[in-house]
Amino acid sequence: MFIREQKGDRCHNTSLGGPMTRWKAPNGFTVIEFCVVLMIGFTITGMAILSTTGLLPGMRANEAMRQTVAQLREGRETASAERRNVQVEFLNNNQIRLERLDVPTGTTILSTITLDHNCEFYLFGGVPDSPDAFGNNSAVDFGNASKLIFQTDGTLADSRGNPVSGSIFIGLPDHPETARVVTVLGATGRVRSYRWTGQQWIQ
Repeated sequence: MFIREQKGDRCHNTSLGGPMTRWKAPNGFTVIEFCVVLMIGFTITGMAILSTTGLLPGMRANEAMRQTVAQLREGRETASAERRNVQVEFLNNNQIRLERLDVPTGTTILSTITLDHNCEFYLFGGVPDSPDAFGNNSAVDFGNASKLIFQTDGTLADSRGNPVSGSIFIGLPDHPETARVVTVLGATGRVRSYRWTGQQWIQ
């Protein structure tokens, strides 16, 4: 003889062998099913966290690259808009300062940025020059120019007024996958950025 009774969240099976109780979770799943669902959820969450952690260095390098591009473009645009030359200085391995050259004399500091997330001007060994081929003898390479100045016509020149092109390599030390480079074409002041894939530079 078998009798099935349901009361609340548990079932009572009565047979000649005696009563048996099977507990159910409030949503209708058994406890084992509920645990399996939890385990799957934790596994997916863990995989997502690991994936995001692996991407973080590259994301941080991209942000530093965007900072560099924005600061250089600001210098060029300010020189053109205000009709005053703007000097660019690279400081402390991770800072870019813009300084307006006032007339007739004096200077005014416009802005200074520090690269976020411990990124630096950094040249990784074995990583080739950018596609623009402006040089990679150092992390900040503008040849022999002692000063870098955005002219009122938008060009980037040295202290003598000669157009000068160059490269700024960026990255997180010990993370070659974070190699980035920003280039400036002296004749026009055009700024470009590239990301290293491990095999080639791409924009």
